[in-house]
Amino acid sequence: MTGTPMPSFDEAARQHALDRYHILDTLPEAAYDDIVQLASQLCGTPTALITLIDRDRQWFKARTGFDDTQTSRSVAVCDHAIRAPGQLMEIEDLAQDPRFASNPYVSGDIGSARFYAGMPLTTPEGAAIGTVCVVDDQPRTLDERQRTALQSLARLTMTLLEARARERALEHETFVATTVPAPATPEGQAPDRYLLALMELQDLAGATERLGERTTEKLLQRLDEALEGALPDGGRDAINRTSGSAEYVAMLHGPEAARTLDRLRALLDAQGDTHGLLFLIGVADADTAETPGAVFMRADADLLQRRTESLSTP
Repeated sequence: MTGTPMPSFDEAARQHALDRYHILDTLPEAAYDDIVQLASQLCGTPTALITLIDRDRQWFKARTGFDDTQTSRSVAVCDHAIRAPGQLMEIEDLAQDPRFASNPYVSGDIGSARFYAGMPLTTPEGAAIGTVCVVDDQPRTLDERQRTALQSLARLTMTLLEARARERALEHETFVATTVPAPATPEGQAPDRYLLALMELQDLAGATERLGERTTEKLLQRLDEALEGALPDGGRDAINRTSGSAEYVAMLHGPEAARTLDRLRALLDAQGDTHGLLFLIGVADADTAETPGAVFMRADADLLQRRTESLSTP
């Protein structure tokens, strides 16, 4: 696309903020679908989207009036909108804007979008990770009531994302706390050590579309049993799958923890060989003197680093 270069911003920090929500490639959820339906109706447009701007793509958490589940970031109008967190970007006629006139979704090569309005999804730290946006195939403008509604829906979307992230963290932290109660350690004796492993299936939505919802869920249920069966008998080791997801958290104790993790990793790798699935694992080596929340955050940071490395590997 041509036009004036967009202002620079901290892309690495913005991407990290998006990754922390673990929302990319998740399954559809009714609450987000309701938001795009409301946006479309309130703004009177045939298309409304909740977009998330990833490294090189624009992925849609929810959409109405649009078939694709994602586009290249290079053609994403929303990539311009996120350059001004907190500001609604409204373009009356995309075909008359030099930044977008040759965009294939505007020029007719793929689509014929003419009107766009997008409100950035801005985290509490000020990073814009996507938008709630509406699109029409006719030039137009929104009135103030519609602009206010779009801004409100963007705030509501961020509230949902924040709540989802808190629920995930709380579920993991509770599991850690109940699995590794802090013991009364005699003076001079080192606290017990353990490994916390977060194991996450990448692109759950894509796997579900490819394999089918029922097949994917049955596969995960069998994997639940296999992973549980790989733990040593009679010990304190435990594993749990996060509600409504394909993410596991494992608590592994004692001198055999590393070997147990290797067995779990081998089971996950086998799913890749058989079903074309990719699991990534983040690990934190901890002791019972550290709070469960701190251990979880370290393991999560390691998982996100693994994801970054996997995407950067040709």
